[in-house]
Amino acid sequence: MSTFMDKYFWWLPMGSVPEVSARDLQTEITKTRGALQILDVRTSGEYAQGAIKGALLMPLSTLKNRIEALPYDRSKPVIAICRSARRSIPAVRLLRAAGYSDVRQLQGGMLSWQALNYPVNRP
Repeated sequence: MSTFMDKYFWWLPMGSVPEVSARDLQTEITKTRGALQILDVRTSGEYAQGAIKGALLMPLSTLKNRIEALPYDRSKPVIAICRSARRSIPAVRLLRAAGYSDVRQLQGGMLSWQALNYPVNRP
């Protein structure tokens, strides 16, 4: 882990981590034709209300114990998403600690995505 905060206080939903705006994420999704690695750390109930196409659900409450089960390439970008960009902060820290090299959170979470009327899937 790179910092004291990352190592000992990874679970705190505060601090700064790399981010991507909803507009930039939409552009990246379009460019990669949906191949971007998107991790949704909300609850299953929140996920059922609408998710970004291709997002994998793994609630933050289970991520630490199941991180090795992620089917992601650690050398490729991962975007962590939650409702309002609070739970995705600890998710970014956990992923970085697990060896993922490029991890960002969706700035403002799904609230910012939906405010721009970007598409959501209803699983």
